[in-house]
Amino acid sequence: MKTRFDPAIPLERELGKQIYGALQGSVVEQIIKTAQDDTADDYWRSRMEGHCMKVDKDLLPEFNALCEEVKDRLEVKDPVDFYVTGDSTLNAFSVAAEEEGKPHIVNINSALFDLMDEDELRFVIGHELGHLINKDTALKRLIYFVFPPDSTQAPITLEYKIRLHDQLAELVADRYGYLACGKLNSCVTAFFKLASGLDLGKMNVSMEALLADNRKRLDYFLKDKGLSRYDHPVNPIRVQAIHLFATAKKEKELEEGMDELIGILLKVGNSPMDQDLSVFFASAGLIVSNADGKITEKEVDQIIQTLAGLQIFPKRFLDAIAEANVPELFRQSVQNILSKDPGMRDILLTYMISLVLSDKEIAQEEVDFIFAFGKEIGFSDKETSVKFAEMIQRNYVPSLEAIC
Repeated sequence: MKTRFDPAIPLERELGKQIYGALQGSVVEQIIKTAQDDTADDYWRSRMEGHCMKVDKDLLPEFNALCEEVKDRLEVKDPVDFYVTGDSTLNAFSVAAEEEGKPHIVNINSALFDLMDEDELRFVIGHELGHLINKDTALKRLIYFVFPPDSTQAPITLEYKIRLHDQLAELVADRYGYLACGKLNSCVTAFFKLASGLDLGKMNVSMEALLADNRKRLDYFLKDKGLSRYDHPVNPIRVQAIHLFATAKKEKELEEGMDELIGILLKVGNSPMDQDLSVFFASAGLIVSNADGKITEKEVDQIIQTLAGLQIFPKRFLDAIAEANVPELFRQSVQNILSKDPGMRDILLTYMISLVLSDKEIAQEEVDFIFAFGKEIGFSDKETSVKFAEMIQRNYVPSLEAIC
């Protein structure tokens, strides 16, 4: 499979390694393998063999030949069993075999045959094989084992990273779909058919109209209004991403275009103050923590934990702020926040005080800074004292080292 560009997306690989490491993948997978008597292979094999039609050269010779052609084009050497399920939903899925040597599974819902031509089906099959090549199922199994759906939830920062990884993995699989199909137009029409359920040929919809519509909808997401909060990126992103992969002349052009699209996926919220609040939490945290001449691990953890609600990579964001002009960023962020919502001043002061209490030591230099900040944003010393006293009563726990 010769390609102009590597189908992999570096950030997707980086996130996969981070998530696997955070979940102690090598250890947990061994425990799972030893603890479980039956496997997901048995469940899926029984389901597919019992309720679906297996694709082989005797039953479905033409579709079998198409599947094998795509498999060969993507140079998939592992055995793969293809199935068709009688289902009116426009969907397909793949399941990686747990044991080496056993066939993987790729399923195509029957509704796709009524809507898609052969090239569009090549894209769909290539996409599902792309998930197998990229080994997405193995990581998903590990995540679902540690954090069973509807049972336990991952920490917010890890949850954001898992979602971002899932979205980027879809874009990687789309690239394999394009390589399997080889026709950009067919990839684009496949996306729009999946989204609308319409036969675009019968509706006389032109490729130019589809791409123009996609650019218009993508613009909504690029201008900080739209969010992509699902496991799959929204279609305007997917269409533009595959268009870039197919038409970019140089690696740099592809990277710059993808950076813009990934920027949409990195957005956690859609509040106009999210960026200013992130800068405030980081810069204020650094200033307050250093007010006594030392910054502790607990103070850094407090800053990162607060940033985690606004940034997918909170530590990386904090490091970037630390390398910039911290006092100026702090001053500007406070000004921006209060100009948009003066009522935020109580939240800003509360955050500053929480940082002072986070390391279980209340230094005089930190107290002086808090009172100066309170006065700067319109609090009297009395009001700041009352707020400080309330938070000490609610949140302060003396250090065991001080007691011992």
